[in-house]
Amino acid sequence: MAVSPRRVSKSRKGMRNSHSALKTTSLVVCHNCSRHIKSHSVCECGYYKGRQIIKK
Repeated sequence: MAVSPRRVSKSRKGMRNSHSALKTTSLVVCHNCSRHIKSHSVCECGYYKGRQIIKK
């Protein structure tokens, strides 16, 4: 088992873990039904970027 040669400081440990934080998802409003959906995805009503993609 590997043993680190030096103790890792709080600062260095924090810098290493700084990328581990959760990021918020970006939401957009559907042009057709005004629902909040994740960006770059088709809404449940079948519209994407103001155009009908899926016929219902």
